[in-house]
Amino acid sequence: MDPVKSTISDGKRRASTSPEATTTNGSCSKKSKITRESPDPLRQPHFNAQKAEDNGIVLRKFYPPEMSNARATAYNNDELPRPIEVLQSALSETESQRQAIEVKGAVVHWFKSDLRTRDNKALHMASEKAKEKGVPLIAMYIVSPQDFEAHLTAPARVDFILRTLEVLKEVLAQLNIPLHIATVEKRKAIPGRIVELLKEWGASHLFANMEYEVDELRREAGLVRSCLENDIAMDVVPDTCVVAAGEIENSTGKQYSVFTPWFRSWIAYIHGNGHVLDIFEPPGMNPDSARDRFADLFESKIPDAPDGKKLSDEEKKRFSSMWPAGEHEAHRRLNKFCEERIGSYIAQRDLPGVAATSALSVHLASGTLNARTAVSSALAHSHTPRLDGGSTGMQTWIREIGWRDFYKHVLAHWPYICMNKPWKATYSNIEWEYNPAHFEAWCAGRTGYPIVDAAMRQLRHCGYMHNRCRMIAASFLAKHLLVDWRMGERYFMEHLIDGDFASNNGGWGYCASTGVDPQPYFRIFNPLLQSEKFDADGVYIRTWVKELEGIGGRAVHDPYGRGKGEEARLAGYSERIVPHKESRERCIERYQEGIGGTPK
Repeated sequence: MDPVKSTISDGKRRASTSPEATTTNGSCSKKSKITRESPDPLRQPHFNAQKAEDNGIVLRKFYPPEMSNARATAYNNDELPRPIEVLQSALSETESQRQAIEVKGAVVHWFKSDLRTRDNKALHMASEKAKEKGVPLIAMYIVSPQDFEAHLTAPARVDFILRTLEVLKEVLAQLNIPLHIATVEKRKAIPGRIVELLKEWGASHLFANMEYEVDELRREAGLVRSCLENDIAMDVVPDTCVVAAGEIENSTGKQYSVFTPWFRSWIAYIHGNGHVLDIFEPPGMNPDSARDRFADLFESKIPDAPDGKKLSDEEKKRFSSMWPAGEHEAHRRLNKFCEERIGSYIAQRDLPGVAATSALSVHLASGTLNARTAVSSALAHSHTPRLDGGSTGMQTWIREIGWRDFYKHVLAHWPYICMNKPWKATYSNIEWEYNPAHFEAWCAGRTGYPIVDAAMRQLRHCGYMHNRCRMIAASFLAKHLLVDWRMGERYFMEHLIDGDFASNNGGWGYCASTGVDPQPYFRIFNPLLQSEKFDADGVYIRTWVKELEGIGGRAVHDPYGRGKGEEARLAGYSERIVPHKESRERCIERYQEGIGGTPK
């Protein structure tokens, strides 16, 4: 497959942010007129909502149009309950009733984004509960085609999940633990189907790890109560972060919105609560009788990817080779990184042409590796008990784990960022562009800026992009092209094998200056300077932009501006679609119009 091949539309199709003729998630939004019939001012859509509607920003099959600034502000001012608070209330209000339920025929663990047996808190709790009462442990995973669609899950990531389930199923089977994979076509039917399965298995207790996205928090809050109505106790525990969301507050008792002071508090919290780095043991062995009793569950098959999420045979082979699945592979990569590269991480992490990073993001996103495990392993390899000890490389890498936690904390506290809304509501007033030619040139890696084009081509071929290049590409779309950042956010999710909503949204918020700690006027990356600084020899560019393989020296960063234009043109490389200086000035002017203020 040619990773740079692109189909350019005639400009009429704007239902999806994907440049392909059909969306990668199989859903085509339809233009519809947004009404303002509700008398509730909190439910009046933002004045830019119709433009977003017409350009496919919101998946209207599942979600309402962009919310009003007033409703976002109400969340921000604690006037509306956050989904995480709704779940916490459900757990708190039902605690005594759930604890009174006796263990019956089985205990169930529901796998979600935690596809591992090692260091899995909810799985460990389920195993301990089962062993305590001498009943079998059953594992379950729900394949939801509509969830994949609604959450923009990349086909490459769906493939990775299904391959991981194959590995996980074998690991559990060695412990006599069945992994039942159930496909539920309608996402709203998932809670009801789970209750049906537990009743069918004679199970009285359900354990799951908490996820911080809005849909999941609301679903689990309802499921806790519906399980109780069926004499089933459901426990939902935080395990995806090193420090659970809500545990760190600033001096006024609020959630931090700036990373650096939050990170200092994160380190202090871990040092003061060492148990948060305790590793949970894998589940124990089920009795042999579980094999006979649940024989049909052991025969549960891993389904094929649903329509709209399928890969070609060539893509399956390629992604399987680049991204082997399973927790054993995650631990192999983690140990190799800690033994060989963590010490030099600070010096080389921003160089996309060097294999200097851990490449563990896909495992953190799918849960084949716990972030807590990653931090603990780094400390052990560095022979230090402190996060601010050891090499500067280790400290810098742990800081990146901290960024992952931070963005999940932000998501839990400001849930409207999960609803197509900027963190700071007034940033909704910025007028974005919806230029099909510009957007599709960016998607295809044909902007005329070599470092941007290399990044986008890497994404299409690998389902992955180096982090420094994610920032460069995102900044270019939002600030050079002024294309709505949500189109880029969605495109990344539709293609990233390591797609994680909180981290992806946080990264786009950082680059588009619409997220926490926005810096609209001086966070405008110069692609040429970024290219020369982080890919000085052009190794990364020449790897992905084949038209420039023969361009020597510094000209590879700007062939048309450095006397190699004819060679680049003959090789088929695009000229710049926008000039840098004028684009920067236009960006500053547009932000001033939308949010006011003066550039620093």
